[in-house]
Amino acid sequence: MSGTMSKKDNILQAVKFALFSASAGVIQVVSFTLLNELMPDVQGTNAFTKWFFESEYGGCYLVALILSILWNFTVNRKFTFKSAANIPVAMLKVFGFYCVFTPVSVILGEMATQKIPFDFGEYIVLAVTMLSNMVLEFLYCRFVVYKNSMNTNSSAKKDEKETSNATN
Repeated sequence: MSGTMSKKDNILQAVKFALFSASAGVIQVVSFTLLNELMPDVQGTNAFTKWFFESEYGGCYLVALILSILWNFTVNRKFTFKSAANIPVAMLKVFGFYCVFTPVSVILGEMATQKIPFDFGEYIVLAVTMLSNMVLEFLYCRFVVYKNSMNTNSSAKKDEKETSNATN
């Protein structure tokens, strides 16, 4: 599709992103839960392993986040933004987003879980973090990562050709 997108196209794009993000969310919640509930009680020998294995939130969140990012990037690039942009360049841009988002969300998540008195407080923090991640990542991908390459892959070109043939 060349030019600007219609209101309908923008809404459809946001809905697709939300649905694919929901599937990434399932991956994140399941992996977070498995790690959080089944992680062995191991005494680390250095600061990182101690933090990873003894943390209520950070280590499990980090692994779950990486798994969901990989899934979300792959499906949204192909189906939501329909981008033919250089994959490494697009990945680097998304990596840049997560270089900021991840430390902020891990630090704030750790602080929040220490303040919440519930046994399931880490899941409340995870839900809030996931929602903010979805909104911020959509905006970043839409207006930074894929700004000039949306609807440029073969699927988008096929759709455009079919649409123009149907109107003629």
